Amino acid sequence: MKSSSKRFVLDKLFKYIVITLSIIALTPLFLIIASIIVNGGNTLLEAGISFLYNLPPSPLSTSIGGIGPSLIGTLLLATTTIVIGLPLAFFTAVLAVEYPDSIIGRLVGVLTRSFVEIPTILIGVLIYTLMVIPMGRFSALAGAFALAIVALPYMYTYVERALSSIPWTYREAAYGLGLDKFKALIHVFIGIARRGIVAGILIGLAKASGETAPLLFTIGGSKYTYFRGLDQPIDSIPLLIYEFAQTPYEIYHRVAWGAALVLLLIYLVLFITLRAFVKRVEL
Repeated sequence: MKSSSKRFVLDKLFKYIVITLSIIALTPLFLIIASIIVNGGNTLLEAGISFLYNLPPSPLSTSIGGIGPSLIGTLLLATTTIVIGLPLAFFTAVLAVEYPDSIIGRLVGVLTRSFVEIPTILIGVLIYTLMVIPMGRFSALAGAFALAIVALPYMYTYVERALSSIPWTYREAAYGLGLDKFKALIHVFIGIARRGIVAGILIGLAKASGETAPLLFTIGGSKYTYFRGLDQPIDSIPLLIYEFAQTPYEIYHRVAWGAALVLLLIYLVLFITLRAFVKRVEL
């Protein structure tokens, strides 16, 4: 066999191996999504739009009810988490990028990334000790702080990479116009790095909307009461799914499937909307 023919065969073989392994790797994800769509779709078709605002059913109820308090709680927690976590991640990334040789700049970068390795349930226990016990109750605020710590390293990483990728010529041009670091950051760097910042927000929202372990110790799981204040107990969709899936009641299992589909749709809406509003930065 000629060397060119041998190389052609090997390239084809390598291509098919990569495609096969990729399909194997993605199969579990597709099965999970398909299960959520089929089972959750049946729940939503039976319950209708009222599934989004009704209260959960009782264990022996014949009506599916809804996930109203949990849906409101999830959206509120995601928003509050971004409000708390994004400024921390942004200015930590600015410190690491603009002052990379300082001890504080190197230290905060290492410490922030190390948060990824900490089990999220320990973060929940930490917030329980620092906030829930002193306040005397579970609260939405405690849950938001716990989720902000969970999402912080992910948001930091995206923002830090976005700021680091700004070409040095643009930095020189900004400083050449007489801008100091703060004004250059506000008027020039944020605009260039906006895709990375939005990606950080997306990741933060995804983490805040999907985490369960930190919420076990912080928000109280108030499934039958709508939002009454940041200092009061609240519920979230992941916590509802976790608790309802463990019960022996069939009606709760169906509610959990429907809640999982709603959570999946929230991810898709957020992702598509933000991607549509943020255009690619041309340098």
